[in-house]
Amino acid sequence: MKKFLIVLAIFSSLFFFNGCNSSQKPATGFEDEIYVVADSLEFEELKVALQAAFEVEINTPMPEKLFIIKRVSSNQIEKVKNKKNIVIVAPLNSDSYTSQYIKTIVDNEIQKRLDSENDFILSKYDLWAKNQLVTVLSAKNMQELEFKILKNKDNLLYTYQKISDKRLKESLYAPRYERQAIEGLLLRDYGWLIYVQADYKLAKNDSEKNFVWLRRSPGSDMERWIFVHWIDNATPEYLNADSIKSIRNRITKEFYQVRDDSAYVVMVDSFYTTTEVNFNERYTLYTQGLWDLNIKGMGGPFVNYTFYDEKSKRLYMLDGSLFAPKYYKRNLIQQIDVILQSFLTRDEISKDRAEDLIDEIDESIKY
Repeated sequence: MKKFLIVLAIFSSLFFFNGCNSSQKPATGFEDEIYVVADSLEFEELKVALQAAFEVEINTPMPEKLFIIKRVSSNQIEKVKNKKNIVIVAPLNSDSYTSQYIKTIVDNEIQKRLDSENDFILSKYDLWAKNQLVTVLSAKNMQELEFKILKNKDNLLYTYQKISDKRLKESLYAPRYERQAIEGLLLRDYGWLIYVQADYKLAKNDSEKNFVWLRRSPGSDMERWIFVHWIDNATPEYLNADSIKSIRNRITKEFYQVRDDSAYVVMVDSFYTTTEVNFNERYTLYTQGLWDLNIKGMGGPFVNYTFYDEKSKRLYMLDGSLFAPKYYKRNLIQQIDVILQSFLTRDEISKDRAEDLIDEIDESIKY
């Protein structure tokens, strides 16, 4: 999933609506749906800008959208108040139903800021349901509103991706589905931790080459691969797109081979991007793209986080790949991405948690 390094001062997550109810039910619906509350004519004028913000395509290798926008009118808002992702959009001066609705839910001071500040976007978490995000997009007139959406499109996408990742994390990270014995082993031997779901196997554990490979459903039509590779005594100079490509291709050539060693995995040159992100308060390069075999024939999407850890002087590469030719892949690659985001070094783990995980190690366990 595409990430962005955000200057928090630009995007304001404010709490001007009424306080949420602690007994709220969880928000419902699909993660990739955003309900846009707008009048039909105004929506048509803003549709291209909204699509540019939210319906960003990724190649899996078929093009798939990160989010799909669905318009509803303001008089239907009660029907979608329980949904996960909602955007309310209208210019303040149009006198449309949605414009009037916005004026009933925000006070005069907020209306002035929506009117005058082209970086001001009003967002509220848990407004009508738990783990919900509602955003109000408005400006003085239609032209300025379109400009505001396009100017802030990266921030808008990032914010909805982060709340989606948060919801997915809460559903994925469950102790009863966690292989703590593997987690404890990796923490003890290598000084880092990643969440290991119950159906992942430790396929490769190479201490000499600093490589750990977790696999799910090998040999099936929905395989998932996660690897962690690290370089000791490294420097931040490795943090560039060319080095990431070189390191990843070297690793996959050695470890991601077909059974008879006649082919191996490589990055597809024309289908990857590298962007800067904040990963656990570290400057990190995030790469997303497609993998393929060097002789062609199969492929799929991958995501990759590469960062330098100052304390250990290590360069870490966290990588997740998917092979699922018969399935819609957007949500599957997001699940892998969220697992990668669980990565922590020993310094980021409490002493009690580290001791508990190490106590779970069973040296005779069959991984």
